[in-house]
Amino acid sequence: MLPKTLLANLLTFLMKWLSSLHGKYNALINKQYPQKIALYFHHIRILAMKWLGQRLIQLRGYTALLRKSFHSLLNFSASMGDKTLTIIDRRSLQVQNYLSATSNRLTVSGKTLAAAQKCKLLDTRTRVAQSPQAQKLKLYAQLIRLDKPIGILLLLWPTLIALWIAAGGWPDTDVLLVFVAGVILMRSAGCAINDYADRHIDLKVRRTKDRPLTTGKISEKEVLIIFAALSITAFMLVLLMNTLTIIMSLIGVALAASYPFMKRYHYLPQIHLGAAFGWAVPMAYAAQTNELHPVAWLLFIATVLWTTVYDTLYAMVDREDDLKIGVKSTAILFESADRLIIGIIQALLILCLIMIGLKAELGGFYYAGVLVAVYLAIWQQYLIRDRQPAACFQAFINNNWLGLALFVGVFLEYQLGGITS
Repeated sequence: MLPKTLLANLLTFLMKWLSSLHGKYNALINKQYPQKIALYFHHIRILAMKWLGQRLIQLRGYTALLRKSFHSLLNFSASMGDKTLTIIDRRSLQVQNYLSATSNRLTVSGKTLAAAQKCKLLDTRTRVAQSPQAQKLKLYAQLIRLDKPIGILLLLWPTLIALWIAAGGWPDTDVLLVFVAGVILMRSAGCAINDYADRHIDLKVRRTKDRPLTTGKISEKEVLIIFAALSITAFMLVLLMNTLTIIMSLIGVALAASYPFMKRYHYLPQIHLGAAFGWAVPMAYAAQTNELHPVAWLLFIATVLWTTVYDTLYAMVDREDDLKIGVKSTAILFESADRLIIGIIQALLILCLIMIGLKAELGGFYYAGVLVAVYLAIWQQYLIRDRQPAACFQAFINNNWLGLALFVGVFLEYQLGGITS
């Protein structure tokens, strides 16, 4: 308790002392110095107000100066901005003009360069086309009738039909490729050896007098070399097939090589050509199945009949010239009965096609193709009604569509026949 009492007493004493000092100070101020202090503070206030007034006047001057400077700065910035934009616009326009001019120059240069390059390419192509080598290749192409692929197509359709029937659909890829290439090669080889065999006869026929060998643009030796090269290439392809196909190919080469000479010895070279063309059918069948089914031989007979029809139509084009030079053909043999006999052969062809359909158990799509073939056969009879050479040639060309119709029928039969049955 003692410390608390002592602290309280000490605080009481301090409060009383401070109160005594405050009273004494107030008495001193109020009694002795009020007027002096008032004057002193009044004087200080006047000085302070005077100083503040001067400072305010200076501040107003500074403010006006700053405002004027600020306005000047704004005007200057605006002026500089306008000038800058004007300069930028002018430079931009100059750049645009420069780029446009450069683009035009580049375009003109590009067109000039392209035109020069085009002229150079055309000139190069012209020089290449006119070179002796190119001219010789062109003559070789004419010799093997690459510019007239109708013969390839007429040989190709029965070959494809045989492959599809033998395989019951898509044939093996290697077999298909070999026989398509073989058709092209052997037809080309046949054209070469045909021109060699007829080199003296073709001079007297209007349709053939301008052939390369006849005109002397290529030599007999060249023709024989081309025939040998094409035949050997075709035989090398056949070596990829089975043994039965290889053996049969030897007969095919003999038929193809001997056909051109037959028109000198008998009136049925068209049948001989049918055998040469048709031999590809049992060969294709054998390559796919490694056997010879009766359907293969029915296809062979149908091909012989069909080839006899269209090659007789072809021979009717040259009948007048052939009579003058003594060349034999079915067109000459049939004489005025040509249309009738062609019609009979066409009917036998249709009958053979129906037998093929029955033997191979083919359905509606196939017979639809046969029906189209019937219509085309009748149309060919109509075309040759007056035996005009141009119309006979048109009837010959029409057989391409007949072969295509038959192949499409077979193709659709194996692709869609099972779906519709």
